[in-house]
Amino acid sequence: MVASFVTHRALDGGTYHLEGDVDLQEPCTSAVEVVAGGRLVEFTAGPASLGDDVAASLGIGSPDSELTFRKGTLRIFRSTEREPRSGLVERPLLVVWQGESHALVTRLYGLSVTEVLGLLRSMRIAESEYGLTLQPDPSAGSAFARPATVIKEVPGLGLLELSRRTKEHTAQLPPWKGVTVASGELFRDTLSDGSPFFVLSSTDIWATLVPLGSTAVERVPELVGRLTLRHTR
Repeated sequence: MVASFVTHRALDGGTYHLEGDVDLQEPCTSAVEVVAGGRLVEFTAGPASLGDDVAASLGIGSPDSELTFRKGTLRIFRSTEREPRSGLVERPLLVVWQGESHALVTRLYGLSVTEVLGLLRSMRIAESEYGLTLQPDPSAGSAFARPATVIKEVPGLGLLELSRRTKEHTAQLPPWKGVTVASGELFRDTLSDGSPFFVLSSTDIWATLVPLGSTAVERVPELVGRLTLRHTR
């Protein structure tokens, strides 16, 4: 396989460069938690079709509101959820911002459209060819809760999740020595259900890899060894 190279932008502005003779053509998503207006909100960014895909998965039809916002189109969908036991009814909003090539999605409970606009105005949305970024405004009470992640499926390898390495990540490293590969140190561990997963740690990147059904687990160290990861701001 000819070596391929891709660049993905995380929602907090971090940029991940992936290179190797593995299949890197699948799109990615990025997720981040933001504290805005005293509430914790999770945003997910991905291809332009992401908003429609999420709406379809929730069985939601046309948006209730659609307007121009931050050089893109903001669509707000209303849905109804009923808790079977209590009968409690909630009407969460699916909020989708769509730019030229990317979309940003979140679900919000207990907010009006006016309050949603106020929340979104507390951060800047920017689009590049590599993805979307958010820039919270501290003066408006908005800030990142933790580093953003980039999630990408790599055929033959598994589901790869990348983030900037933190002190909390370092404390989670297994006590045993890992395998040295091109991009850091690779550790193998086991999920609660007995399934294997891998952690790749470098000086600036923390990556987890969950093998898929088609993954030959015993080949993961070799395949990861053919993959180079870099993080830049």
